[in-house]
Amino acid sequence: MEVTNTQATQTAARTAAAAEQSNAVLSSDFETFLQMLTAQARYQDPLEPIDSSEYAAQLAQFSMVEQQVLSNDLLQALSAQMSAGSISEIAGWIGMEARTTAPVSFDGSPITVIPASEAGAEEAVLVAYDAEGEEVHRKQIDVGSDPVEWAGIAEDGTEFPPGLYSFKVESRIAGKTIGVNAGETYSRITEARRQGAATVFILEGGSAVTAENVSALREPAEATSDQTA
Repeated sequence: MEVTNTQATQTAARTAAAAEQSNAVLSSDFETFLQMLTAQARYQDPLEPIDSSEYAAQLAQFSMVEQQVLSNDLLQALSAQMSAGSISEIAGWIGMEARTTAPVSFDGSPITVIPASEAGAEEAVLVAYDAEGEEVHRKQIDVGSDPVEWAGIAEDGTEFPPGLYSFKVESRIAGKTIGVNAGETYSRITEARRQGAATVFILEGGSAVTAENVSALREPAEATSDQTA
């Protein structure tokens, strides 16, 4: 998916056209209101003339309605500009690798997991889960937050099938679990979608996350290696 400034331009153009149409309607309505007011004054009963305060009240009421409509148009224009701007800003996220706790795609290549063990833990265990949330593998790891590799190979040497996998880290003291934290992985962002007021990013493999779920961004590994070469 490619998101460009063309979307922002088109949105701004539609907003400007809507505002222009609204202004034209207001101008037409105001002219009609003045014509009606003039006709009312012309054909009023000379014996019971309309109180001037009524004219003032009607003018004030129309002015209030006019200002409300203009305010609504302004709010709509600002909202459209903010939406278009946010789309333009997140365009740079596509193709980047996002660090999240969302399930990551496994294709046979090792997955780098960033664990998070509890402070004071004596040992830590990396637990892998499949797309259905079923535990499929356990691996003893060092306590701390240093990245570890999950090769996707069972104890008997069998390789796990391709698919989505997520990870958790169990922290222990004297063999007792004192905490469980989600492990983070990097996965490439392939698409950005607007869902209501939120922006949802689609990762390789189909996992969906919001910006709040992304703790870090980095360039793809191959892009970095190309630049180094």
